[in-house]
Amino acid sequence: MRITVFGATGNVGSRVVAEAVARGHQVTAVLRDPARPHSLPGAATSATGDARNPEDVARLATGQDVVISATRPAPGSESELATATKGLLAGTAGTGARLLAVGGAGSLTLPGGGGATVIDGPDFPPGWLPIALACNEQLALYQADTEVDWAYLSPAALLEPGERTGRYRLGRDELLVDADGASAISMEDLAVALLDEAERPAHHRTRFTAAY
Repeated sequence: MRITVFGATGNVGSRVVAEAVARGHQVTAVLRDPARPHSLPGAATSATGDARNPEDVARLATGQDVVISATRPAPGSESELATATKGLLAGTAGTGARLLAVGGAGSLTLPGGGGATVIDGPDFPPGWLPIALACNEQLALYQADTEVDWAYLSPAALLEPGERTGRYRLGRDELLVDADGASAISMEDLAVALLDEAERPAHHRTRFTAAY
């Protein structure tokens, strides 16, 4: 497959690139600043572009099978996430490429919570609120779109670097927890779930989630 990855040098994006390359896909890793140091796999092709610019997105999505967005704004710039989402949707429309987005977990409903979401939980860290609210806006923009074949992947509550096990469970709008009530997945296995969706599409214009 021909896959373009925005946010290719980030924590999740770099693992998505590595997973896609390991599976033998033709990967275009998009960099906003090509002068910044990065450690992309040699088999990936780097390109300069900005997800906030629909023209850049259209140029890098044309002829591709899948566009993956793993962009994350710097703290204090959370509003850029909505701008990037609008650019990705506008730029991908009409290219025929699917758009897979890595989103946030804050809008998932809590098991047995009567409809309350993760962001409403008493243990939700206040410092995460700005990015969680930005991700909620991101999801709403996807849900309002009817032109692009998109899918939105919400991770588990705890998403950290770890090991690639190749194992995970899928859900839709409810936070997945294990027998001890914990909700977690490694960034490596989130990349596995995302590439599995790219190779075997099962979610169209909907959100899904992955966790152990």
